[in-house]
Amino acid sequence: MSWGALALSLSVVGGIYTWWALRHRGMVAAVRGAGLTLLPIAAWLTGLLQVFGEIGDSLSNWLARLVFSPSTWLGIIIGFVAIVLIGGARALGRRGKPEAAATGPTSAPKSVRATQSNDQLIDDEMAEIQAILKKRGIS
Repeated sequence: MSWGALALSLSVVGGIYTWWALRHRGMVAAVRGAGLTLLPIAAWLTGLLQVFGEIGDSLSNWLARLVFSPSTWLGIIIGFVAIVLIGGARALGRRGKPEAAATGPTSAPKSVRATQSNDQLIDDEMAEIQAILKKRGIS
C-alpha cells in the first residue's frame, strides 16, 4: 500500500504543477503537466513503480559496497594493473621487433620500397613529358 501512497502523492504534486502551469505558462504546458501527473499512477497500477524501487535499492547497495568495501577497491586496483600489463605487453611487442639488415632494396620496409618505386615512376613520367614537349618545340 505504500507504493500507492507514493503514486498518489506524486500525482498530487503533479496536479499542483499542472494548475500552476495553466495559470502562468499556458495550455500547452498544462497539458504536458497533466500527462506527467498521470505517469506515477500508471507506474503503480502496472507494477513498474516497484520495479523502479528495486532498481534504485540495488543500485544504492552496489554503490555503498563500491565505496566502503576494501575488497571491491582491491578488485578495481587489480583490474587496472591487468589493463596496464596488457598495454605494456603490446608496447613491448612493437618495440622488441628486430630490425631487418639493410642489404638491398628488398630489405627496406614495404612503405619505403613503395615510395622509391613511386619516385622512379614519377621521374620516368616527367622524362617522357619533357621529351614530348621538346619534340613539339616547347621548352
